[in-house]
Amino acid sequence: MTTESTETDDSFHVFDTTLRDGAQREGINLTVADKLAIARYLDAFGVGFIEGGWPGANPRDTEFFARSQQEIDFQHAQLVAFGSTRRPNAKASEDPQVRALIESGAPVITLVAKSHDRHVELALRTTLDENVAMIRDTVSYLCEHGRRVFVDCEHFFDGYRANPEYAKSVVRAAAEAGADVVILCDTNGGMLPAQIQAVVATVLSDTGARLGIHAQDDTGCAVANTLAAVDAGATHVQCTANGYGERVGNANLFPVVAALELKYDKRVLPAGALAEMTRISHAIAEVVNLAPSTHQPYVGVSAFAHKAGLHASAIKVDPDLYQHISPELVGNSMRMLVSDMAGRASIELKGKELGIDLGDDRDLVGRVVGRVKERELKGYTYEAADASFELLLREEAEGRPRSYFRTESWRAIVEDRPDGTHANEATVKLWAKGERIVATAEGNGPVNALDRAMRVGLERIYPQLAKLELVDYKVRILEGRHGTESTTRVLITTSDGDGDWATVGVAENVIAASWQALEDAYTYGLLRAGVEPVE
Repeated sequence: MTTESTETDDSFHVFDTTLRDGAQREGINLTVADKLAIARYLDAFGVGFIEGGWPGANPRDTEFFARSQQEIDFQHAQLVAFGSTRRPNAKASEDPQVRALIESGAPVITLVAKSHDRHVELALRTTLDENVAMIRDTVSYLCEHGRRVFVDCEHFFDGYRANPEYAKSVVRAAAEAGADVVILCDTNGGMLPAQIQAVVATVLSDTGARLGIHAQDDTGCAVANTLAAVDAGATHVQCTANGYGERVGNANLFPVVAALELKYDKRVLPAGALAEMTRISHAIAEVVNLAPSTHQPYVGVSAFAHKAGLHASAIKVDPDLYQHISPELVGNSMRMLVSDMAGRASIELKGKELGIDLGDDRDLVGRVVGRVKERELKGYTYEAADASFELLLREEAEGRPRSYFRTESWRAIVEDRPDGTHANEATVKLWAKGERIVATAEGNGPVNALDRAMRVGLERIYPQLAKLELVDYKVRILEGRHGTESTTRVLITTSDGDGDWATVGVAENVIAASWQALEDAYTYGLLRAGVEPVE
């Protein structure tokens, strides 16, 4: 992606550690190719620094630094190597891991240093004075070799609570040795915003060092803690894309940056980059193979979704009444959810979103509201099935259902064989364009067999269906309605390669509910393809 040159300067840093700290999240296992892809996205987004990992600590990170400098033409970010201070009672010049940081070729190096006296004595097994000497020696050695150095003060806030003077002496030592920024780390994630703000303000006043903040999210306050540190004078924020990180994660890059740009009026990204934020967030989620959080601030698909009828009435007058920013600023969009809470305004706005002009037809809107509430009482859900709702809306608006085919009957058979295997076969009988169609197919389950039989029967008449693929299938058993019987709701997501859509079916039988959702899925697919319905 090409972005305009950044207008930001060195006065405020957005530092991303997705490739190092974020990769420690349970369930994330990045290859070198994954790390290169994420680095490209982050550079395009316009962060100032990308911490790529710990060269020398493992072959993958070492390879990443070698390849990134050959394969990525960084436009906005500087690549950062992570490592630790030298070993106790040694020299930085003779420490192999310190040399590996220089050999990585990264222009910036982040050193992790102990700032909690108890950690120094129990984890490093050295004296408090030797720990300070380790910091001074390593920082000055790296600076002598032309590297810009940041120092992460690990467990700083816990250390400050236990021994504030020693914690501050570590900050002074790092700054005096040449570190450009000293980062105060809430490594355990246990701090709250007021505590962060008070400590950062005091340390800034007492040391005069340039300070940054690294907040874990164990109290759910990482973003708030980061902004509280900014309020207190920190000019360097460390974050991860989508809040990835160890345990419950780190400060989320996207709400932090959005707050800085939109609430603090700080220009921390290149011009126009903020509007790419939703796309970048989702793209990185795809690389790490985790579904994007639907309820993530700013970039989640539900971030600007409105369900209640009262909200919809206000939004119809002015969208800003229930939205703190315009979603387009961060590359997102407003969505109206249709449910049994829907009122007239919800339906009118949803129709506008779908490109269906309901005009001032109050009777039409009233009929749609009535049908939605009636059907949701039976177990349907339209907020998760936009395609089924659009078909319902068009049926009421056009006075007839969208008809491309008609179902005469369907049958699905599951055969339990003596060898323990199962055979699934389906037969469908359909009418399309005046022709009766009978088709049979096998599948790896009864629903898959029905899907294949339907495709076999209709593709000859509607070749557009060849592109369709069922990509998700969800079943929910609703509360019992007739003694021990239950109602089943099925949600199916279908894709044509250019987009996907969701449809819903409800019945006492899971196969019957699936058939309803499949009928809607195929009908909507033909509608998307621009096929005219059968008269």
